[in-house]
Amino acid sequence: MKRVYMDNAATTALKKEVLDAMMPYLTDIYGNPSSLHTFGQEAHKAVENARHQVAKALNAADDREIIFTGCGTESDNMVLLGIAQRYAKKGKHIITSAVEHHAVLYTCERLEKMGYEVTYLPVDEYGMVTAAQVSEAIRPDTILVSIMFGNNEVGTVMPIKRIGEVCREKGVFFHTDAVQAVGHVHIDVQDMNIDLLSLSAHKFHGPKGVGALYVKKGIVVPALLTGGAQERNKRAGTENVAGIVGLGKAIELACSDIDESSARMTHLRDKLMTGIAGSIPEVKLNGHPTERLPGNVNFSIKYIEGESILLMLDINGIAASSGSACTSGSLDPSHVLLAMGLPHEIAHGSLRLTLGDDTTEEEVDYVLEVLPKVVERLRKMSPLYKG
Repeated sequence: MKRVYMDNAATTALKKEVLDAMMPYLTDIYGNPSSLHTFGQEAHKAVENARHQVAKALNAADDREIIFTGCGTESDNMVLLGIAQRYAKKGKHIITSAVEHHAVLYTCERLEKMGYEVTYLPVDEYGMVTAAQVSEAIRPDTILVSIMFGNNEVGTVMPIKRIGEVCREKGVFFHTDAVQAVGHVHIDVQDMNIDLLSLSAHKFHGPKGVGALYVKKGIVVPALLTGGAQERNKRAGTENVAGIVGLGKAIELACSDIDESSARMTHLRDKLMTGIAGSIPEVKLNGHPTERLPGNVNFSIKYIEGESILLMLDINGIAASSGSACTSGSLDPSHVLLAMGLPHEIAHGSLRLTLGDDTTEEEVDYVLEVLPKVVERLRKMSPLYKG
């Protein structure tokens, strides 16, 4: 039986080149980067090299604008809680969207309990917010706008540059959760008017447990973790040197052939979307048909549960998901799909197939061979299906 992995939005496979770059820092070069001796300085040099790799990939003006964290969730929390704390005297209003990752939404709910006001912008049928919506929502007491770059569930890519322009014109900080986008689409923080950006290594074939936060020079974000002087007093705790080295190598590799990789994945993505729509009746593509991440395919398949589809696909060796891995234990339908206007019964039948650098044409063909049979079998058992 074939084994096909199509859940790259949840996590990607670690590239061999990345593992090779990490190995010396798991074995021989094990010094603490804060130590003054040679062992420590070797580790410190590796961390700074990775910082430069990340800054270059994002076109940051200064390497010091990069802060290493434990994951994208930590980066999101650091921005929201930090900006709220530091700039509370200016105002206590924050703007985000209804389709953000829960790392942003739950933190906003936490801030609301602390006396802050949050505006959750609605999205259209494609899961998109517009710069005009952001502009209309900004008030004199608005201190932060946080809009994700590419949606983790339906793949819709937001008009980030224009939103950034609006925020810059109105003097409001702009943060984007770019966890799903970094390494897959071109990102230039200067050209796109991005003030703060979150990323996570394991979404672009790096290791789990390490992320980064871009903070434009001049913006003060207080430390989320205190207790040490690491990361220029921005993130206490001994650095995960091997993980940071892996992040740096992974982002360097991803950006070195981003055009070729994006074009290849877009071709496979479109083949999947066309094949599913053409071979399975009564399905709905979720997300924008063209303004979407290169490797994201998301359909609602009517009359059957997404969980049943996943189990049947897994029996056939295909790994997929029904939404965000962070909420896979929940029985509730996707908040993203509900925000896009889908009724509960259709939102429950969502299937997300996400591609990676290792995905092949043969694997796409296999999914297109297996999925229609799975859907047909499940619909025969469904009391809702009249076909």
